[in-house]
Amino acid sequence: MSLKLTLGEVAKLLNVSTDTLRRWDKSGILTAERSNKLSGHRHYSNESLETYLYDNIFKFCYKWATRKMGQEPPSIFYCQNSSIFQARLSKMEAELMKTDSLKDIYSLLVAITGEIGNNAFDHNLGNWSDISGLFFGYNLKSRQIVLADRGQGLYKTLKRVKPEIKDDQEALKTAFTEIISGRAPENRGNGLKYVRRVVEMIPIELYFKSGNAELTLTKNDSKVKPRQAQKRMLGCLALIKF
Repeated sequence: MSLKLTLGEVAKLLNVSTDTLRRWDKSGILTAERSNKLSGHRHYSNESLETYLYDNIFKFCYKWATRKMGQEPPSIFYCQNSSIFQARLSKMEAELMKTDSLKDIYSLLVAITGEIGNNAFDHNLGNWSDISGLFFGYNLKSRQIVLADRGQGLYKTLKRVKPEIKDDQEALKTAFTEIISGRAPENRGNGLKYVRRVVEMIPIELYFKSGNAELTLTKNDSKVKPRQAQKRMLGCLALIKF
C-alpha cells in the first residue's frame, strides 16, 4: 500500500508553507491527490513525492543544507553513518556501470563522490552542528550527484590545524590546493585535492560550497577561485554534473 502524507507533513518536509503547496498543486509542480472531490483534503503518495524530490534534487538539498534549523532529510537521501553511505555508493556504482556513455568515467565519478562523502564523516565525527550524517542522492536522468552535511564546515575544520586561515574563502581554496600534514584522512586520498585532479581529467562540473564561500570547477577551468556565496550554510555541499 502506498504511503499517504498530509499537506502539513509535506510542507514540513519540504520547508515550505501549505499555501505554497496549494499553489504547486494548481500549477502542476507537485500534484496532490484527494480522497473525494467534496472534502478537498489534499494528500500525497510517497511515489509522487519521491518523483518530485529526485527531479528537484539539488534545489531540495540546497534548502536542507542552508536552513537555520536542521531536520533529518527524507530517508531516501539520508545516510546516518558511513556504512549506509558506502552501501548506497555501491548501488550508484552499479547503476552507472549500466550506462554505456559513462563506461570510461563511472569509476572516477564514484571515487570523488566517495571522497567527498567520506570527508563529511571523517572530519565531523562527534562535531556535527545539529543533524549528524549525510544527504546523498543522485539522478541519472539529469546526471547529477549531490552531497551535503550539516557539520563544522571547512573553516572550522582546517583552522584547528592551520590557525592562520582567515575566512571561509581561504579555507575553501586551501582544501582544494594544499595537503596539510596532521590530518589523517588526507593520507588516504588527499581529500579535495584528489577531487580537483579528477575534475581536470574528465568532462564534469563540480560546484562546492562551505560556510559563505563557493566555487565551480570544470575540466577547462580548474583554477580554484572561491567567491562569496549569497547564503551561509553549515557544513559542506557538493553538486557533481556529468
